[in-house]
Formats: sequence, structure tokens, C-alpha cells
Amino acid sequence: MRSLLTAAAISLAFTLFLTPVFLRLFRSWGWGQVIRTPEDVHNPSHGAKRGTPTMGGVIFIAGSLVGYFIGTYAGGNPPTISGLLVIWMMVGFGAVGFIDDFMKVRRQNSLGLSGWRKVAGQIIVVVIFGIVALNLPNADGQTPASPFISLFRDIPVLSFMAFGAIVGWILYLVWIAFLGVAASNSVNVSDGLDGLAGGSAIFVTSALALIAFWQFKQPCDLAALEQGLQSACYQTRDPFDLAIIAASFIGALVGFLWWNAPKAQVFMGDVGSMAIGGVIAALAILTRTEVLLAVIAGVYVIASGSVILQRLYFKITRGKRLFLMSPLHHHLEMRGWAEITIVVRMWIIAGLLALAGVGLFYVEWLVRS
Repeated sequence: MRSLLTAAAISLAFTLFLTPVFLRLFRSWGWGQVIRTPEDVHNPSHGAKRGTPTMGGVIFIAGSLVGYFIGTYAGGNPPTISGLLVIWMMVGFGAVGFIDDFMKVRRQNSLGLSGWRKVAGQIIVVVIFGIVALNLPNADGQTPASPFISLFRDIPVLSFMAFGAIVGWILYLVWIAFLGVAASNSVNVSDGLDGLAGGSAIFVTSALALIAFWQFKQPCDLAALEQGLQSACYQTRDPFDLAIIAASFIGALVGFLWWNAPKAQVFMGDVGSMAIGGVIAALAILTRTEVLLAVIAGVYVIASGSVILQRLYFKITRGKRLFLMSPLHHHLEMRGWAEITIVVRMWIIAGLLALAGVGLFYVEWLVRS
């Protein structure tokens, strides 16, 4: 428990107190938000945000790393392969976003990496994650990930390896890549208003942290066998370390949100939104809650889903629009909603959906036990 609390506290202090230092550096380096001219923007009010320091995701990524490593060693719980895999996804996806942001800042326009190049970078990161996660077993033969699709735990009938080793590996990596890319880009799509993506991520990551900690308290050990709880225990590897990295990430996000909440003094940029998606996807995969993530991270599903619906409706109706502007939060802006109203209500939705996901997870355990 000391590792958990220390990691969260250090990360929180790092981003809360050191963000102003980073902002001075960002301004001196010219890392200001690039906004298209009002004539090119559907929502001209966003032009006022031009020049606000961006790429703030670097701050909470650094804070998470500092908090995690201090917390693990201070509490006598050295890093495990599972925790390091989450870090890999956070830093790897963040690096792809950083390149995109840096190109925009350097060129002083909104054109960074093309969509396919970003996806290609994400796939490279997540495929390496997937390969490592299905190897390196511990003394009990457990690997960080599993070759099954999972809901509350692995679903036995949905094994990729049932199709053979080669096809199974391909299907597994395709599934892992889909989860990583979908999560990262869904968070990225939602990052259009001050504090919306970061505040929502606190709820989502907190839900995954609770799940990881619960799995740590319900291991498949001798005690579970003696109590007849073998059907309700969890085969998750290194769940406590997953809870620690999640706690450090939450702490870093909370401290960052102090400066990112409306009216934001810093934007997270693609480096931040993609890193959030990477952490969320990694935690869902390693806690065996991949499908449940659609509920826990439902606020991001709403954002990306509204974009997909807009495009489909536009093509089907040959030019008509379902929303005034997508994603949904921009539609609400165009309807005259205040930015702070949209953000707070989206936080409420994020919290309710995250709570619903944890509730479903717990009910499944009650039924089994």
C-alpha cells in the first residue's frame, strides 16, 4: 500500500508544482498551440486559444514515471514486466503524438503526421507490446497478457490459439493493435475542450486501478482453493504493480488538470492524448478487461462514435450532416453550450460509465463466489 500511495503523491506533486516551470520552457521553445485561422475553423471562438503552451502531455508522462519508480522502490515493490509494459505504451504512443505536435509547432500549421503515419507508429508500438506481453512467463507460467478475448476475465471459448499457432498469433496481434489504436485515437478525438480528455481519463484510469487492486486481493492461490473460490479468483499477473502505475498516472493527471481545466493554461497535445489511450489500452489488456473497456471508457466511445456516425450519415445522405459538427462536444458548442458546461457534464458521464464498469466487474465476481 505504501508503494501505491507514494507513487500517486509524488506524481501529483510533480505535475502540480512543476508545471509552471515546464510552461516557461515551452514558451521559450515556442511550443504554442497552433490554431487555423478563423476563416478555416468551424468554431471561430477557438482562435482565442492560439499560442497557449501545448505538448503538456510531456509533463504528466514525466510525472508518472517519477512517481512510479520512486513509489515502487520506496515501498519495496520493484517494477515488474507488467508495469514496464504499461510504461512502454504510454511513452511509445506519447512519442508518436510528440512527433505530430512538434511538426505542427515547427511548421506553424495544423498539419502534422498524416493519419496513416500516426496509425502506423501506433501499430509498431502496440505490436511490440503484444509480443512481449505474451512471452516472458513468471515462475507460475503466467504471462502479462493472454491469447484470449476478455470481458471480466479471459473468455475460454474465445482463444486465438484455437486457430493454430501462426494464425492465432496474427489474430491476437490484430486484436491488440485494434485495442491500442482505437483507445488512443478515441482519446485524441475527445481532446477538443479544456480539461475534457484529461478529466475523463482520471475516472477511467481510477476504475482500472480499482480492478487491478481487487485482482491483487483475489489471487488464485492456495487460500482461494481452500475457500472454494477458485472460480472467482483472478489469473492476472502483477496486479499490484498495475495498480501502482495506474495510481501514479492518476496522480499526474490530477496535478496536470489543475493547469489544464477551463480556462486552460496548457494543452496536453497529441503527445498527451495518445499517451492516455496507450495507458488505458494496456491496463485493460493486462487486467483482462478488454471488452469491458467499452463501458469503462464509454465517454471516449461516445466521442469517436459521433465522428463515425457523422461520416457514415454524410456519405449515406450524400452531403447531409447528423451533427452541426463532430465530435459531439463540438456539436454542443455550436448549439450554444458553454465550454465549462460541456466539460463538467462529460466528466459526470465519464464517472458514471467508469462506475458502471466497476459495478459490472464486481457483480460478476459476486456471482462466481
